[in-house]
Amino acid sequence: MIGIRGFFVTGTDTGVGKTIVTAALAAALRAEGLNVGVWKPVQSGAPLGSGATDAERLLQCTGIEERAEAVGPFTFEAPLAPLLAAKHAGQNLTLQQLIDAGEPLAKRYEALLIEGAGGVAVPLTNDALVADLITELRVPAIIVARSSLGTINHTLLTVFFLQARKIPVLGIILNDGESTDIQDDPSVATNAQLIEQYSGVKVLGRFPRLHDEMNAQLLNRTVREEIQWTTIRQGIAVQLTGG
Repeated sequence: MIGIRGFFVTGTDTGVGKTIVTAALAAALRAEGLNVGVWKPVQSGAPLGSGATDAERLLQCTGIEERAEAVGPFTFEAPLAPLLAAKHAGQNLTLQQLIDAGEPLAKRYEALLIEGAGGVAVPLTNDALVADLITELRVPAIIVARSSLGTINHTLLTVFFLQARKIPVLGIILNDGESTDIQDDPSVATNAQLIEQYSGVKVLGRFPRLHDEMNAQLLNRTVREEIQWTTIRQGIAVQLTGG
C-alpha cells in the first residue's frame, strides 16, 4: 500500500465519541485548505443508506463529497465487534483486505483521519486487533476518552497498550459526549492532569457536548476553541513535509 499520512483516531471503548472528534479534526484541517479525507475501515451496527453509520456521519459533519461506501468499505449490520459482525454476514475479513480498501482514499487525499472501531484491543480479523491495523498503517494515534468518572483507568490502559506496540500517541482528547451529569462529576476537574501525570501523554483538550446541529463550521470552531490545535496542525505538517 502507498504511504498514508494522517492520524488514527481510536478510543477507550465504543461510544466515547470517536466519530464526532474525527469529523471535527478533519473539518478544522480542511478549513486551512488541506485536502484531508476520512476513512472508517470497518463498521458495524447499521446498514449503509440508513444515515446512522459512522461513515455517513463523518461525511455529513465534514461536508466532504465522497461516497459513503468508499469511506466505510466494510459495513455490517449486526451490532457486534467487526470480527463477529463480518462472520455473521458470512465474511472472513483479513487485515490486508482492510488495508487495501483504503488505498483509493490514500491516493485522493493529502492526509486521512482514520476512525477505529471500539478500542485498540477490539478483534478485527481472526488474527488481528485494531492495534495491528494501526501498526500496519504506520500513523500516530489520537485517543478519544470520556471526560467523566472511570476514564483514568480506561485511558491509561489504552495508552500502555499502544506504547507496548510501539505505536506513537500524539495525544488524548477527552469528550463530554452525551453526558448530562458532567457538571455534577467532580472527577472531571482532575482527570486530565492525572492522565498526563501517569501516562506521560499530553491531553489535548476536552471536547464539549454540542447542542446545535453539527456541521463543519461548528466543529472547526469548537476544535480551535477547545483543543490544542497547534499540536494537531504540526503533527500533520511534519508528515506532509517529511520533516
